[in-house]
Amino acid sequence: MDSGVVKLLFNDKILELSNPDPNQTILNFIRTELKKTGTKEGCAEGACGACTVVVGELNKNNIEYKAVNACISFLPFLNGKQLLVVENLISKEGKLHPVQEAMVKYHGSQCGFCTPGFVMSLFSMYKNHGNYNNELIKDSISGNLCRCTGYRSIIDAGKSLNRISKIDQFSKNKKKIIKLLKKINSKNIFITNQDKKYFSPKTIKDLKKIIKKNPNSNFLSGGTDLSLKVTKERKDIQNIINLKDIKELDFIKKNKKFIEVGAATSLIKFEKFIKKHYSDFNSVLKRYGSIQIRNVGTMGGNIATASPIGDTLPILLSLNAELVIETLKNRKILSINEFFISYRKTKLKKGEFIYSIRIPLYKNNIFKAYKISKRFDDDISSLCASFNMEINNNKIINIFIAFGGMAEIPKRAKICEKSLKNKHLSIDVFLKARNYLEKDFNPIDDMRASKNYRLEVAKNLLIKCFHEIKSKKLLRVN
Repeated sequence: MDSGVVKLLFNDKILELSNPDPNQTILNFIRTELKKTGTKEGCAEGACGACTVVVGELNKNNIEYKAVNACISFLPFLNGKQLLVVENLISKEGKLHPVQEAMVKYHGSQCGFCTPGFVMSLFSMYKNHGNYNNELIKDSISGNLCRCTGYRSIIDAGKSLNRISKIDQFSKNKKKIIKLLKKINSKNIFITNQDKKYFSPKTIKDLKKIIKKNPNSNFLSGGTDLSLKVTKERKDIQNIINLKDIKELDFIKKNKKFIEVGAATSLIKFEKFIKKHYSDFNSVLKRYGSIQIRNVGTMGGNIATASPIGDTLPILLSLNAELVIETLKNRKILSINEFFISYRKTKLKKGEFIYSIRIPLYKNNIFKAYKISKRFDDDISSLCASFNMEINNNKIINIFIAFGGMAEIPKRAKICEKSLKNKHLSIDVFLKARNYLEKDFNPIDDMRASKNYRLEVAKNLLIKCFHEIKSKKLLRVN
């Protein structure tokens, strides 16, 4: 049974919103309708963190707290969830939350514009972890930018949370919140608002029925890219089909040959899983946007968006991943190396969607991946490189090289690969091979990097890969 009512928890009460505008952002809703102005708009693209809020989601019999960017999340995303803004952290008696007290004590604020976002990011960290070290704190606030305070005092505030009780008003109220969350997350959503429609099915079966009747709809998975049509281009999205509530698309499975990842699996969930199999894949993902982005962004969304600088794409190309594609009638498997056609164009036909991604397990291969960007954290790649090699007796038996940011699509360096295959692992061989990258790629000049810079860095990364393999050491700046 479908419902046009979005139900969420706010201030420990169920709010019911009948057929809200599916293009309205959570940020706009918070400021204009809830009249809570602590949450700010800085960039309207999920890059600065001033809009950070926390959502509570029911997972079995527990609440998961996730920091998200309210500026690029649409209001129906809150269906079945608890919304927490900075004003909610103060107790009914008017006492500051421990995270807020820490920010005050360690002088974590100057102008204050970014402070609510930092507080909410630290609050999410505080609720999800028991101990807070430098790495965790920096990762937790990597999606929050401050122009005046500097980060040392904010990091000090985060460290101080190790010395306080982990019991707060949310812990004490947990049973009540779980009970309320169980009441509001059961139905498919179908919203009609003027000429806009929003669908959020719970099953693949229902999804296919919706696609059949609404073939020109936009698929929404994480929305970190699609939402920019509204926030940056100032356009309306008429029909949206949300895939994120379909549990059948949210999974990670592993067998002897490959890892299979559901298309709606969040990047942060996959990031944690993949570390033990491909550590460099994990390292690149930890720099994919911010925690706010990775909490909602999905594997399928990153692939279907087909950005030439999508960080997972060159990695998946070099690993020869396969895509399981759902059509209205059947299921088919397609190599990701055949998936990208031209700029932002793929082989997905109207009505088709990605069901899962199969990533082969190369247990005896050497895998390396590097991301180059102007900022280390929370930045879009100038280019991304990935290398997958089978080496036996110092001879390169097989090699797969892929780059993002070097062409209009993420692309394999097949001429360079051919020059290295069946050659001995030596610096002379690699120095010669790097020049073949000029035949594989003809990158452009843009705001992130020049053509010459991209080519030079791509060559350097190939040599870096060689030195890491030869020395059996990581040569990393960070």
